[in-house]
Amino acid sequence: MTGSDEHVGRARERLTALLVEASTGALGAAGAHVAGVYLRSGTPGMLRLATLVGLPGQLFRPWWRLHVDRPFPVADAYRLGTRVVLPNASEMVRRYPQFAAGLPFQFGSVYTPVPGAEPSFGVLTVLLPGTADTVDELPDLDRLCRAAERLGAGLRELVAEEGDAAVAWEGEPVCVRPPAARQGPARVGRFTWDPVTSAVHADDRLHALLGRAPAEFPGTGAELAVAVTPADADDVLTALHETAAGKPPSAPLRVRSADGAPLLLELWPPPGAENPSLVSGIVVDPGPSAPADGAADLLPEGVFCLDRSGIVRYANPAAVRLAGRPRAELLGRPLWEAMPWLSGPPYDDHWRGALLARGPVHFQVRRGGAAEGDFLALSVHPGSDLVTCTVVPASRIDPPVHLSPTAGPGALGRSGGSSMTPLYRPIALAIALTDAVTARQVSAVVMQELLPAFGGRRLAIYLLQDRHFYLAWETGFPPGFLAPFDGVGLDAHIPGVETLTTGRPLFFESMRRLADTYPGLALDAEVGSRAFLPLIASGRPVGTCILGFESERSFSTEERTVLMALAGLIAHAMEKARRYDSEAALARGLQQALLPRRLSEHPQVETAGRYLPGTQGMDVGGDWYDVVGAGDGLALVIGDVQGHGVQAAATMGQLRSAVRAFALSDRPPDEVLSGTNRLLIDLDPGQFASCCYLRLDPATGRARIARAGHPPPLLRAPDGRTRVLEVPGGVVLGVDPRARYPVTGLELAPDAILALYTDGLVERPGADIDDGIAALGAALAEAGAAPGRRGARTLTGVADRLTAMARHATDRPDDVALLLATRRPGAADRG
Repeated sequence: MTGSDEHVGRARERLTALLVEASTGALGAAGAHVAGVYLRSGTPGMLRLATLVGLPGQLFRPWWRLHVDRPFPVADAYRLGTRVVLPNASEMVRRYPQFAAGLPFQFGSVYTPVPGAEPSFGVLTVLLPGTADTVDELPDLDRLCRAAERLGAGLRELVAEEGDAAVAWEGEPVCVRPPAARQGPARVGRFTWDPVTSAVHADDRLHALLGRAPAEFPGTGAELAVAVTPADADDVLTALHETAAGKPPSAPLRVRSADGAPLLLELWPPPGAENPSLVSGIVVDPGPSAPADGAADLLPEGVFCLDRSGIVRYANPAAVRLAGRPRAELLGRPLWEAMPWLSGPPYDDHWRGALLARGPVHFQVRRGGAAEGDFLALSVHPGSDLVTCTVVPASRIDPPVHLSPTAGPGALGRSGGSSMTPLYRPIALAIALTDAVTARQVSAVVMQELLPAFGGRRLAIYLLQDRHFYLAWETGFPPGFLAPFDGVGLDAHIPGVETLTTGRPLFFESMRRLADTYPGLALDAEVGSRAFLPLIASGRPVGTCILGFESERSFSTEERTVLMALAGLIAHAMEKARRYDSEAALARGLQQALLPRRLSEHPQVETAGRYLPGTQGMDVGGDWYDVVGAGDGLALVIGDVQGHGVQAAATMGQLRSAVRAFALSDRPPDEVLSGTNRLLIDLDPGQFASCCYLRLDPATGRARIARAGHPPPLLRAPDGRTRVLEVPGGVVLGVDPRARYPVTGLELAPDAILALYTDGLVERPGADIDDGIAALGAALAEAGAAPGRRGARTLTGVADRLTAMARHATDRPDDVALLLATRRPGAADRG
């Protein structure tokens, strides 16, 4: 092992210790029963669950990875940098319906950003038992904030020493048991072991736990194993070597110390290197065992207990007999390994309901390997430390595929074969698709919902147009691989075409089967499996969805049914998106026709305008700007009609025409706005508009300006100093027929730059608009030397620079309009 590997291992150990301490501390701070930390990862826009306390990691697998753009509370807390508080399930359903669809249980939750660099390091999350009517009824949330701040301070220190990569989480979360409520915190000792040199480094707490002075502590892995558990030293040493090779134990090892006391040994795998590297571990003294062990042995019904990480800690003889496995094969194993027939849909939802809502749950299950019709009745009673389960034989009943009060929406029964978890994804996908309006947004939702839910790594969506297939979306495929298939006709003998022409899905459990069925077809990988789904809406062919899996797998009956249901949802969403795209194209065409193709010119005035449509909704709105000849001067105008779409664009066109008519007759600014206001009220489109109108005398630079609910102009002096013009204004147009619009005079010096803009350029979610205006003013001040001088930026270059950030933003909720004007020196100025 190199020194670099050891260094990375120690950094990972420090990071894990910080996260575990913060998560367990959050439980006590909030009175919660589940806590965890999401950290940013090496994948842009992806958060990963790094630690989880109080809930088996297997049950939380669908939420191990979250994209920052998902409509989930964790994503909002991270992206916006604000705490999200959901005191009860009703509030969760109201604000985050997709999240509620996946966890339909009665619990509250709090999501606190972990402060650090911009954006934050991640999010500290706690799930609270029961419900509260208001935020005020929740535990002291300030303690959670302080816990997040302490974690942030530790992570900042780690970044300062190791770099940003040290706090980027990859892989599965570290799942730990919460401290026992019936005793003080468990004693924990930490150590690291080098598999190359066999050197062991232990902390003082491990010395104390084992009753050894530091000088007496063994220095090798073999001596450590004997010191921890003389009777099971070989098992410990084997676990150390397997962990170094990347195969850690699936559960903590239960061993006995020299005096017979129970101990738990947990090991962390290497930090990602293929070669053996530093192994980290902890030895835990859990304290007394469950008090019910002895008494429950005598009960006729089966009783077994799990800790809150899902490990089987106790099973009485009756439970062992009903489970059909030796007791040694049950204890110390995760539930889904000890009794696999108790996991998977819909049973995972029952366990989630018990552990999250803390209410008793009762359901029936067919015993694994038992004869047809041999069912067991289970009752699950969660506690703060242990989950106690009773199990008895049940009479002949129907298979338990119905929904219980704690089962997730769409939970299905099991029929053998592999399982795609969770099978309630049609509900979550349907909710997500309601907010997607364009074909690109639909494709993005499918990628975010479908791939994580079903374990796929590759996705392609083709849409049918004029009897040819065109690629609408792809992710995960080798660069350029799908290009030859773009534009193929309906007569092509390829699976993506034939699944749509026949209306039947095609499933290939291996790439070999795909190659045998379609000889000569180019393959993107040597191993894996593929699913080709026809997208058909109301009997009309829409396109094809292709899912790619990196390993070979089978597709059960339930899985095929769910995938076809998802394909139907996708097809209807794509059909709706097509209609929307057509309407959007019409609106964009209308808007482009209404915006000025060129601005009125004057020999002493230079102007530059920019317009950017929003990236949400119809992508078009009511922002406009114009420059109109007004007598011997110029009129500069900018406005913003409320809303988006065809109606907003049409109203904008009417207002622009009215303002131009008033300007051409050289009416004063207050009369222009008053007349336009009355016109908008008479038209009664159900919309209002803001506007800023300025009449400029190019020869003298004197100007008169009036505002109607519009952001104030900015003025950059020739020396670069920039200020907000304090221009009194009236109410927006279209509200009050008696509204008055005061006029303010100002002087535009030669080479000064006047900036008129709409709020889309300065508004940001969660931020004050005054901060946005100040930021725009700073950008204008830095835009370069005054136009017209040697080496200066052109006015068009300044306009491009001021709109560059908005132009490249993927999430632009509103339109952006900008109008700049500057005067060239004239005879009056020289005189």
